[in-house]
Amino acid sequence: MTNTRTEDQAPKHHKKHSDYSAESIQVLEGLEAVRKRPAMYIGDISVKGLHHLVYEVVDNSIDEALAGFCSNIVVIINEDGSVTVRDDGRGIPVDIMEKEQKSALEVVLTVLHAGGKFNKDSYKVSGGLHGVGVSCVNALSSHFTAKVYRDGKEYQQEFERGKPLYSVKETGTSSHTGTEITFKPDSEIFITTDYNFEILSSRLRELSFLNKGIKLMITDKRELEENGNGGQYPEEIFYSEKGLSEFVTLLDENREKLTGIIHFENAKAEVPVEVAMQYNTSFTENVFSYVNNINTIEGGTHLAGFRRGLTRTLKTYAEKSGMLSKLKFDISGDDFREGLTAVISIKVAEPQFEGQTKTKLGNSDVTGFVDQAVSTALSNYLEENPRDAKTIVQKVILAAQARHAARKARELVQRKGVLSGSGLPGKLADCSDRDPVKCEIYFVEGDSAGGTAKQGRDRHFQAILPLRGKILNVEKAMPHKIFENEEIRNIYTALGVTVGTEDDSKALNLEGLRYHKVIIMTDADVDGSHITTLMMTFFYRHMEDLIKNGHLYIATPPLYLVKKGKTERYCWTEEERRAIVDELGKGKDGSVHVQRYKGLGEMNAEQLWDTTMNPANRTLRLVTIESAAEADRVFSMLMGDDVPPRRDFIERHAKYARIDA
Repeated sequence: MTNTRTEDQAPKHHKKHSDYSAESIQVLEGLEAVRKRPAMYIGDISVKGLHHLVYEVVDNSIDEALAGFCSNIVVIINEDGSVTVRDDGRGIPVDIMEKEQKSALEVVLTVLHAGGKFNKDSYKVSGGLHGVGVSCVNALSSHFTAKVYRDGKEYQQEFERGKPLYSVKETGTSSHTGTEITFKPDSEIFITTDYNFEILSSRLRELSFLNKGIKLMITDKRELEENGNGGQYPEEIFYSEKGLSEFVTLLDENREKLTGIIHFENAKAEVPVEVAMQYNTSFTENVFSYVNNINTIEGGTHLAGFRRGLTRTLKTYAEKSGMLSKLKFDISGDDFREGLTAVISIKVAEPQFEGQTKTKLGNSDVTGFVDQAVSTALSNYLEENPRDAKTIVQKVILAAQARHAARKARELVQRKGVLSGSGLPGKLADCSDRDPVKCEIYFVEGDSAGGTAKQGRDRHFQAILPLRGKILNVEKAMPHKIFENEEIRNIYTALGVTVGTEDDSKALNLEGLRYHKVIIMTDADVDGSHITTLMMTFFYRHMEDLIKNGHLYIATPPLYLVKKGKTERYCWTEEERRAIVDELGKGKDGSVHVQRYKGLGEMNAEQLWDTTMNPANRTLRLVTIESAAEADRVFSMLMGDDVPPRRDFIERHAKYARIDA
């Protein structure tokens, strides 16, 4: 990505903004319920919901950009943990609304479903959470300040927990236009109020690709990073000239490419469709879909249209080419998408989303629009690029052969194991309870740690499956090799899940899942981290629904045991160790002894139970997918063949890593 404008340059305003006033704002309902039931509006009150607050404010600025009035968006994580979002749009209207007898700014910030996006003259399309966004953020913030720059003046209004401290007031003059929102998440509402720079950066990077020509910048003012000039704040600037093409380039940067990037858009159509796609040598399908910048992780009608257009067009071409004549079995839709990385972005004036979190598009007419756009553009591409066309068909044939071999291997696993109701792995120490909701399974590294875990567990609801060494790196393995791998077969049979349906050979069936908590428990050393990464790669690539349904966890064994006399304290972080050593080190009666746990086997069964397995004391980290595109990029980089990007990633995140001699 390249940066061609600085933040203080004037934005490219394409339209007059005199018609964007208080009359453009429509009020639908009040804000009372948000603080009582915050999860209904932002998803949850933990890390995901916390970051969603920022996305909602940024979405408003993006809406200004989509309407042609904004070119620069700045996000700042301030020293006190508050967040500032600034844009160079038109500025939220501040004039008095006749019906409410309040300024339009106050109405937008205090009334649910109030905003210009409900007036079709103000915004043609918009993202955001059904228009509740910025008022929700206000309601869930202990303090909230809005500054508006428009008509040559600066205005300001402040709020506490959604209630205005004073009416909007003029505070000065301004030579530019825009809106600046600063809010501090309410610690009475959120489990954590600590923002993650990487999560926010990932979303802004995604938005820059989806909205080419807009500059997005993020700065973290909570701590200085040392450099030759005494230090600087962590900062990222995102700007994309080519949009989705550059997105696919980033996603596939660690994969071996088979074709060039196929990119097309029909910006002036009734439903604008933009697609960028490329084939690579991997065995996974990586297709990401967006509607009005919202990542539709459950897909929907636009994804169905893409798949239908892709399959039909490629199948027609392949049959005409005669390359399928020697294939002894039918090709399925899956085969056309193996090794495909694609991003689909559509804009819909009135999107209908299924579910509260807007993860699945329901507009039925969209399927035909996307299907037609893909069919037309792809047909043209195949005719104009015969070499790429031949490569794609060869890849499809290879995928069909691999799927056929994988199905035989998978059926063998399922016939021997789950489907016959027997054949559970010999090393599995199962639990006595048969209610999956109450049961949990630990995947443990090696027989030594497995033995300790078996002794320390509660046999009633905790099962243990020791894994021998490092499991197969599925990122680089043929599909049938995965089902032939003994450790992976043991995972499938122990969990009781099956793979493959008539319509989708890779679909995961969780109906037979025997444990609702699936826990990875490895040593706290470099090898343990590698095994965790291999396991996470396997679950992400082949059991993604397990993660989406909230079943996958990582155990957190302590790193240290600090002793002084008969006093023993466990530490999970370096900071905890230092603090406890300082605390116990006071006084004259003897020295403090620190034991570093490198392996689970170094703890006895009672210690492992107390620190890592006892629900009353343990910390389990739930594995979630904040951004599927970013997860795909990181896994392909960490587990692929390319060393330099992996080294860069480790060096960038070195402050989180520890290497022991």
